Amino acid sequence: MPVDLRVSLGSLTLRNPVLVAAGTFGYGLEFRRAVRLDQLGGLVTKTLTADPRPGNQPPRLVDTPSGMLNAVGLQNVGLEAFLREKWPSVSALPIPVIVSVLGESPEALATMVQRLNRLEGLPAIEVNLSCPNLNSSSQFTVHRSQIESSLPTANRQLPTPMVAQDPEATEAMVRTARQHTRKTLIAKLSPDVTDIATIAQAAERGGADALAIGNTFTGMSINPHTQRSRLGSVTGGLSGPAIRPLGVYRVWRVRQAVRCPLIGVGGILTGEDALEYVIAGATAVAVGTATFSHPAAALRVARELERYLARHRIDAVQQVIGSLRTDGPS
Repeated sequence: MPVDLRVSLGSLTLRNPVLVAAGTFGYGLEFRRAVRLDQLGGLVTKTLTADPRPGNQPPRLVDTPSGMLNAVGLQNVGLEAFLREKWPSVSALPIPVIVSVLGESPEALATMVQRLNRLEGLPAIEVNLSCPNLNSSSQFTVHRSQIESSLPTANRQLPTPMVAQDPEATEAMVRTARQHTRKTLIAKLSPDVTDIATIAQAAERGGADALAIGNTFTGMSINPHTQRSRLGSVTGGLSGPAIRPLGVYRVWRVRQAVRCPLIGVGGILTGEDALEYVIAGATAVAVGTATFSHPAAALRVARELERYLARHRIDAVQQVIGSLRTDGPS
């Protein structure tokens, strides 16, 4: 008997729990000839902003031990160009497509969600509250002037705080999106916080149907010979296998604090990596950095996950979600 891999995120049902993470798979169109998209659970588009963004100055990518730093800066075509030029083809893809958006203000987010809510065939919207590489602010971010005013002048070069680093801002932005759509609403949170459970509870109160846990960790790479950053924007987001233990812990922590389903993100290369997240409490997972070296990485993860469950005579992936035993080490 085949393994039942179906899972649900709000009203969205996926054929299997493996998604492709935002920002690592374009709009899906770029991979149609290279990957059997119909074998994936779904994909999340590159995050859109209201207006086109050129992104950060290069260099934007730096290899690190067991991972990489990226500072792309949300380069994207903007909402209008996406709707006009991309959506007709994206909507024809053979899997659920979740559109990721970032509102640089509550008003911008409301407008974007309203427009997306009208699209037939769009099952879900992801609100990205956690990009570490966006050099802008909104009224819901922590005001950087309040932080920088207490620092020595030489140190006043902090990156703009993320919405997902503040529970009140998180709840307000999610509630804004919730007011303008009945589609499945996913809040993408940052792992780079003191207590992610508090932020997760705020997102759930705001009306999120599911939470993506999480995004990259802010980091730096410095060239000692030039005493300069190896990235054009000084800081970047650390991803890859190096952050997987941190991500798995955060899923387990959040699973104990909220009731809505979770999407585990961070350092997934194999089916067993995905199972770590699922056992910790994730309903689904998203594969990101691995696609840079292997475009079909998410497909490989889905197949390995299915083989694992079949080999262990587990009838459905639902039986494994949140099944962590805490009675001692393996």
